[in-house]
Amino acid sequence: QVQLGESGGGLVQAGDSLRLSCAVSGRTFSIYLMGWFRQCAGQDREFVAAINWRSGSTDYADSVQGRFTISRDNAKNTVYLQMNSLKPEDTAVYYCAARILGSWATQPSDYHYWGQGTQVTVSS
Repeated sequence: QVQLGESGGGLVQAGDSLRLSCAVSGRTFSIYLMGWFRQCAGQDREFVAAINWRSGSTDYADSVQGRFTISRDNAKNTVYLQMNSLKPEDTAVYYCAARILGSWATQPSDYHYWGQGTQVTVSS
């Protein structure tokens, strides 16, 4: 089992920055990918970014490329999502997720463990 817990959400203005954290515990050795997803009310959960837990390779959704940065600190078992130049359309509940199989994936259904989510609201 892997347990995940997000923190760092809040209310910011357009153009501001915010850093989300995801604390990872349990069978961390089984993790292949860590991902960030977001979900707006009434919409499907969408991929934001992912990082290979061992190599640090990353992938981003086009909508956040160049503004968001995913990183991990294996010593602290923590994954981060640095969000810069935030826009009102970035408003959502942000979730971190873990995938234990060894291949890249961007669909929510491909991830095995989820945190409880943290709300990010960007005002215009």
